[in-house]
Amino acid sequence: MKYLTIALLLLPLLSCNKSKITELETKLSSAERENELLQGQLASVQQTNGDLLNRMEDLSVISKEGATSIRESLQSISGQTSRINELNRSIQRKDSMNLALVMNLKRSLDNINDDDVHVEVRGGKVHVSISDNLLFASGSSRLNPASERVLDKVSRVLNDHSDLSIIVEGHTDNVPIRSNSIKDNWELSTMRAAAVVRELVTDFGVDPYRLTAAGRADNDPRADNGTAEGRARNRRTEIVITPALDEFFNLAQDPGING
Repeated sequence: MKYLTIALLLLPLLSCNKSKITELETKLSSAERENELLQGQLASVQQTNGDLLNRMEDLSVISKEGATSIRESLQSISGQTSRINELNRSIQRKDSMNLALVMNLKRSLDNINDDDVHVEVRGGKVHVSISDNLLFASGSSRLNPASERVLDKVSRVLNDHSDLSIIVEGHTDNVPIRSNSIKDNWELSTMRAAAVVRELVTDFGVDPYRLTAAGRADNDPRADNGTAEGRARNRRTEIVITPALDEFFNLAQDPGING
């Protein structure tokens, strides 16, 4: 009877404790689930941070390589700019030299008819065009006495510019030549160019190593061969004065220009 009474007294307490235990177990279970969720979120954040760090390392490498590449490109551009500026200065020197040469030739030839001698810069070269009226008889490759005057004046300027190369070109109109001794206009133009070269060397002291003789026949006309005036203009000898090109070739072949 005594123990029954005690059990009846403890029953409410046990019932109350059981309820609290159940409540605590529920809270614990909820806390565990929340902890698992937080652990998952933490792992995800750590993975994301790792990926970001790896990407930043990659970007750092790329940035260094990019900086090196940009620096090399800038150095290359700077070198090319320097070479181009040097080439431009050389071209300006050549243009100034051509201008001075033209002025000297025109002063030397100022008392010769402008219709018979024409001086101009064409294609970066100075051209002295001399009409055949001053040099040759029709169909002939023999220089006439009047040629000495004009060739003397031209040779003085040529000898004052001893570093320049000279091409003497013979030109004809398109009328076929009638001669037993000369085959065609090719031969006539070449013979006339050779005659002028020979005269410049033997009578006026121009260095033969600077001279080239070339025949162009009627393949480089300055006027219409359909008129008498045009054909007269085309029958000419051109003394083509070429600047020294070594420095231009050297600059053009420099790797800084091409690459």
